[in-house]
This record gives sequence, structure tokens and C-alpha cells, in this order.
Amino acid sequence: MYKSKPLYAAAVAVAVATSAIVPVAQTTVAASDKKHEDKVELESLVFVKGNPITLPSTYNGETITWKKYNPHILNRYQKVKGTYGKKNSQIEIEILIQEQFSIGLLHTNDTHANLDKTPKRATVINDLRASYAAKGVPSLLLDAGDVFSGSLYFNKFQGQADLALMNYMKYDLMTFGNHEFDLGDADNHLALKNFVTGAQFPFITANVDFSKNELLGDLQSDAITPKPQPGKIYQGVIKEYDGQKIGFFGLTTEETAEISSPGTVAFANYIASAKEAVKKLEKRGVNKIVALTHIGFDDNAAVDNDQLLARNVEGIDVIVGGHSHTKLETPVVVDDTVVPGKTEPTIIAQAYQYGDFLGNLNLTFDYKGKLTAYTGSLIDVSKSAEDAKAAEILKPYAEQITALKNEEVGANIVNELVNPRGTVSVRNSETALGNLITDGMLQKAKEYNKDTVIAMQNGGGIRAAINAGPLTVGEVLTTLPFGNTLATAKMTGKEIKDLLEISVGVAPIENGGFLHVSGMKFEYNSKLTKGSRVTKVEVNNNGTFQALDPSKTYVVATNAFTAKGGDGLTPFEVAYKDGRVTDLGLSDWENLRDFTKSLGEVNYKIEGRIIDTKQ
Repeated sequence: MYKSKPLYAAAVAVAVATSAIVPVAQTTVAASDKKHEDKVELESLVFVKGNPITLPSTYNGETITWKKYNPHILNRYQKVKGTYGKKNSQIEIEILIQEQFSIGLLHTNDTHANLDKTPKRATVINDLRASYAAKGVPSLLLDAGDVFSGSLYFNKFQGQADLALMNYMKYDLMTFGNHEFDLGDADNHLALKNFVTGAQFPFITANVDFSKNELLGDLQSDAITPKPQPGKIYQGVIKEYDGQKIGFFGLTTEETAEISSPGTVAFANYIASAKEAVKKLEKRGVNKIVALTHIGFDDNAAVDNDQLLARNVEGIDVIVGGHSHTKLETPVVVDDTVVPGKTEPTIIAQAYQYGDFLGNLNLTFDYKGKLTAYTGSLIDVSKSAEDAKAAEILKPYAEQITALKNEEVGANIVNELVNPRGTVSVRNSETALGNLITDGMLQKAKEYNKDTVIAMQNGGGIRAAINAGPLTVGEVLTTLPFGNTLATAKMTGKEIKDLLEISVGVAPIENGGFLHVSGMKFEYNSKLTKGSRVTKVEVNNNGTFQALDPSKTYVVATNAFTAKGGDGLTPFEVAYKDGRVTDLGLSDWENLRDFTKSLGEVNYKIEGRIIDTKQ
């Protein structure tokens, strides 16, 4: 738990109408007297709502006898009367109550149309809402974008299956992810319009401009409103509870212009847009502000990410994020220990991916809107029972998806594409299946970046063989089940060689980070010392293989997992942190499906791309 420096030496109130976490010390204000004829009025005392109230016991050395008063005041102030001295002179004091405010924020991000666990998520949401309500604490359900793309549910229903369940679960707010714009070239965002207009909740974005899109332009307002309408898009929204205002605005990564198909939809700078939104909210009297973002926790620093947002924009108390699929078990704090001079802390939360977890933030603010305490966690929805109504809503969609998994891709596998484990393994040796997957990755990446020359796929991410005969969608999904996206990384020749050394560092022992390759070939000797095994590396240059240049920069395609350094591939991690990685947002299984379809007859074999020269 994070605790800011206490206001009035106070942390969080023992709740009367809040979900306070720790007790609060009371304010002590010196009482100066004001004499009005036969009555003395003491200077007002200020207390935090719900705290015990202690009044002065003497005045001018004389004992005060106070009349009965409510020790746990529920209104904003009250006057207490009493007497003092032998003449029972009248005395009066005004007690002022400073409000604390608590709220629960439940959140999801990057669900990517993975709906099979949604009935379990509904149960978790219902339980948490009931728990907050029992404490008299309001709660909201938020989504940080990328509902679209990534599963057969989306391919078939284009967001409508997700929407039916989101409406049932009563989402309160959503911002846009980059994948919400994937169909722009295909339908000018008709699917997105249908999703927005069918939603029983509003959308928020401070940096996406729909004004030039004929289908979505009329749905957007640049207003910050306390009265949002469902199916509309706003710059921000204000929620008010018992006079307490909390404001929300949204952000989407500017990279959407390059990694999706936004068409006429434009994206403004996230820092400037956030500052404008915060300023507008503060002018409306809002001192508690939440940014609902799809810019990534630690994504490309040259473009945008949540940590930079927290460092560069004052006034944001909470960032509920998405895009980087980051599993933040507890929120990350950006305060004056991180940014010297930062006046108030900002916490960042994100709930991983695919609806596997529901994020739960329990927040408490002081009366000035400063975050004074919080708890944050991710709840594994798989451990819950299914909500019966949600399961009923999902059922007809799921039945159609089961049939779709048996749908043929339009490709014929000539020879079985094995996925061996053991002495010869997908995790220590070249395979025909690994060659097929990486060739598809390379071809797709070149469509987005023509300078891409190499593709790499970790063996640990290839999970099943593909039988000979007509290829089905279900087989593709079984082979690549993780829903990884395609990414490109700018890597030096030296870094590429370092990757290959890690790849074969323990061979012939299996290694999930063993890299299958396209656009290159290499030799190594498994009898040599780890780190010095790779003896020859060549890169395909328009049909001619040339020696890898250690000082040259190459564009390498890989999946998002390895692009962040997964499976111990640290050179990728370094590139990711340096801002040299771009996530293209294209699902790996869809890439393989489309590539095999383009081939028609799939006749792959081991080609000598990776050779162990040991003798």
C-alpha cells in the first residue's frame, strides 16, 4: 500500500461512508475566542469525516461543559453549544467536516475478443460490486481498449459478441485501443460504429479525432460532461457521488496510425491532450482525475507510455492502462521520489491480457483530491464459477465458433509438419513447421516495413504439429495458441549474433528460446563454450546470402513475447527498452492462416537454415 504524506497528519478515515484503510489522526486548530455580548464563540475546529471529535475542555482556565453532540457527524458541519464557569456562561464552537472519498475501480484491457472466460469474469465483477456497495463505496467498471481483434469471435461477430457481454456486465466507460481501428480500410469503421452505438456506456478519448470520419464524426463531442449518453464519445466524463467529483479522460497510442488502419481518424500528442483534459476537469472543480489509457506501461518511449505520462502531466491521480499487456500485480507509484518536485503521487495499473484477470483498485482521496491510500490487485477469473446469465448470452456465439474452428483455411498440407520434443526437438533443432511460421512472419512484416529482412520465432511458442491434409482454423490456433502479435525490432548484427548464441547456448538441451529463422541461416558447434558457439551467420539479400555485418542495423520480425525479451532473449529486451521495437498488432495465428492460404499447397521441409557442425 502507498501512503502519501498525511494531510493534517492524517491518512485515511475510519469509514462512515468510505472504504478507508487506516485510521486518521484528527486536526487540531488553535481555538481563538470571539466574544458576542454574553456568549463566546470559539474558532472553528476541522476534523476528517468519521473521526472521533475531541473538543476543548477549558476556556480561560474554566471548565467547559458541552451539550451532547453526534460523535460521528454525517453532515458537513454542526455547531455545538455549552457552558463554562460558575455563571454557566454560554459558549459555542463550530465543527467543520472535511470529506474523504473512496471509490473502487474495476478494470480490463486487451481482451482481444477472448470470450470463453467472460462468464467467470461476470461473477467476479458482481461479487466485487456487492462488496463495495456493502461498505457504502461506489464502484466503476472500465475497459482500456483492444476489445477488437485476436480471436474467431471477432472474425465472426466483429465486436458484437463482446458488446453483448459488456452491456450485461454494465461497463461504465471505455477508451479506444489501436485494434479498434483494424477494419478501417475494409469497412471505413462500420464495425466500430456499430460497436459504439450499441454500447450501453459512453467512450472517452482526449486525443482521437473522429471528425473527418463520416460514420463516427457525429458521435464525438469535445466536451467534458457529467451527463454522458451511452453510445457517444467524449473528451472526458465526470462522475459525482454525494458532492464528490471524480473525472476521467482517455488516450490512445499515436502509433495507431502506423500499426492499424485508422484512415481518416487522427491522433494527437498524448502529453498535450492529457494536459488539456486535466485543465478542463480542474476548471470544473474536479480534483480527483483518472486517465484511462491505451499507450502501454513501458512501450516505445519515443512515442508514448504510461510512465512518461505520469512523469510529465501533473494532476493525474490514477492511470488505468492497456496496450503493452503488462501484468501489474500491484500498481506502480510515480511520486516525488521518482520525479523530484512532483506534488502528488500517480499510480499506474494494468490487468495483463485476454480477460484472464480483473483489475481491482480501492482508492481513497482526501478532501483536496490527493490520493492518500490505495490497494490494487489482479483477480484470476478462472478460479470463479460462471455467471449463469453471462453463460447464456455467450452460448449461441460459442456454438458458432466451435463450428468455425472446423472450417478449412483453403490450404493443403502435403507432408505432416511435425513438432518433435526430445533428442530432436522444436526447442533445439530446425523444423519444417518453424520454417513455415517464420516465412509467414517475414512476408507479413515486409508489408508494414519493407526493410524487414529477418524473422525469428521461439520454439517454445510452437505448441502442436499440423497433420497432412486440409488445414483447419482450429489446427492453426492449436499450433499458435497464445494470441501473440507481430513486432519488428531494429537490431545490430552484433545483437543478432548474441540472440543466436542464447538460442543455441544449451543445445542439445531443449530451450524455449531456441530461434527458428527466415531470411537468414547460421551454423554453430554445440561442443564449443556457451556464448561462443555460433560460427557462421548469413543474411538473405535479394536472393544472395551475405555475411552478417556486426555494425549494420537490420530490421527483425518476431512475436511480441520475444520482442520484450521473453525466453531469456535479452538483446530483444534491450531493444524494446530503447524504443527500437514496434508492435504491428497482427495476430500470429491469423498471419499463419493467411500465409498458408496464399500458398495453397504447403510443402515445407528442413532446409539447412540451422546447422550444428559438431563432429
